[in-house]
Amino acid sequence: MDNVRLLLWGALGLLLILAWEAWQRDYAPRGPVPAPTAQAPAAGGPVQGASRDADGGGAARPDVPEAGAAPPAPAPQGEAGLPSAGRVRVETDVVRAELDLRGGDLRRLDLLAYPVSVDRPDEPFRLMDDAGPMLYVAQSGLLGPEGRAPTHHAAFRAEADRYILAEGAEELVVPLVWEGPDGLRVEKRYIFRRGDHLVTVEQRVVNGGKAPWRGRAYFQLQRGAAADPSSSRFLYTYLGAAYYSPEERYEKIPFDELAERPLARTFRGGWIAMVQHYFVGAWVPPSELEARYYTRVLAGPRYVIGLVTPPREAPPGGETAFRARLWAGPKLQDRLADVAEGLDLTVDYGLLTFLAKPLFWLLKLIHGLVGNWGWAIVLLTLLIKLAFYKLSETSYRSMAKMKKLAPRLQALKERYGDDRQRLNQAMMELYRKEKINPLGGCLPILVQIPVFIALYWVLLESVELRQAPFMLWIRDLSTPDPFYVLPVLMGVSMFVQQKLNPAPLDPVQAKVMMALPVVFTVFFAFFPAGLVLYWLANNILSIAQQWVINRRLGAA
Repeated sequence: MDNVRLLLWGALGLLLILAWEAWQRDYAPRGPVPAPTAQAPAAGGPVQGASRDADGGGAARPDVPEAGAAPPAPAPQGEAGLPSAGRVRVETDVVRAELDLRGGDLRRLDLLAYPVSVDRPDEPFRLMDDAGPMLYVAQSGLLGPEGRAPTHHAAFRAEADRYILAEGAEELVVPLVWEGPDGLRVEKRYIFRRGDHLVTVEQRVVNGGKAPWRGRAYFQLQRGAAADPSSSRFLYTYLGAAYYSPEERYEKIPFDELAERPLARTFRGGWIAMVQHYFVGAWVPPSELEARYYTRVLAGPRYVIGLVTPPREAPPGGETAFRARLWAGPKLQDRLADVAEGLDLTVDYGLLTFLAKPLFWLLKLIHGLVGNWGWAIVLLTLLIKLAFYKLSETSYRSMAKMKKLAPRLQALKERYGDDRQRLNQAMMELYRKEKINPLGGCLPILVQIPVFIALYWVLLESVELRQAPFMLWIRDLSTPDPFYVLPVLMGVSMFVQQKLNPAPLDPVQAKVMMALPVVFTVFFAFFPAGLVLYWLANNILSIAQQWVINRRLGAA
């Protein structure tokens, strides 16, 4: 058996599957959102699954969770937009944010260390925004007695409209204040820290009245259906909601499945997130809290995932506080693992995570030595090749012997013509006589495939490679080669590799094999340069190893 042919067919199948998934994501029609199962509320009555605004208006709000039991996922409903009541601008060394005084939402977030592209280095990537189809906001509020619990629709006030992290300061506190009836006061504080994308949000309730106050806090992420601007159209990356529980660990809920399988569970030690390529927004409550987790689908469509804390009480003259942490930034694995258990799983390597994580660790270690992610990829490919040298040698020896035997196999084909049974018998007899196992090289290649696939996901998912330069014209390893030089070189290397191996006896198979380098070149023209560089480096090393073995066995 031609082992390289087997590997090439498998790789081509993988490419076709990736292309199909990308087409499905971008162009396939979406199924309709199920119609509501409950009857519409009577005029003036509350909307199902909604709470009333706490700023005195009394209007039902479908994007506010209930204070009681977890609601079912409602049919699309809600407001067309998110009205503003004025903005508070915040700037640290790593983020530029805007908080809205309507509810104290985080409505806009720019990541200063992550430009939109290498061609626009002064324009930071906007992770969150409340404008148009790119709607993506972080919301929080309180649930309690009507009129005495400000939701994210309540009106807050601030002492200033701009807060900047002072030089030498390690944190920046932004307080927003809501004042209710009977001396009730709520202070929502955002605490930003230098060099960090982790924000602490505290909702402090001060009860200056004569009656006790009892309520819950909620923290949620709301997002529109627009595609992820940081993802490739040709490679599938996940965009959707996710949560973590100690029992099920990391669970993803794609937007088109939120209505069919809503989240309505209570557990401790979890978190909720909106995940996209390279970046993630996640609410992390204190690990000891047994929070209630939920999802919703609103008009637009808009998608909500959130959590509600257990109730707390502020006695007359006393106070209580609710806290959660918000990570809004790049998927930096080491930092995410420190923030919460399982949060680093949002860097999704799939089933091969157990292989991908050590590979990323090694890739990062090499980068620390050479200072260039492109050369780190090349050196990591070399180390992997050395690790599998003996296995590869077995495979290449088998192919070299098959190539040396090719003229005799062709003679057998000409002798027996279309008599497949006699031809196969003669070929097996020749294999026995020459002590060649045609399947001898399959196992070594199959053992290496999981490692290669794991490295593929490492190169695709790691934000560290985003906009990382290599050399010359390759200024961003996460985007395609602008001049298609690497894909062409990769195609040439595949052609050379085929010439070192035995050609198929079947002329149709031979023509297909000759076409594969062209097909792969076209596919790889749209792949990130880092992935093409890895494949090219692996091909060159394989060619060198195969050439040496062919020379030794006289099959060159």
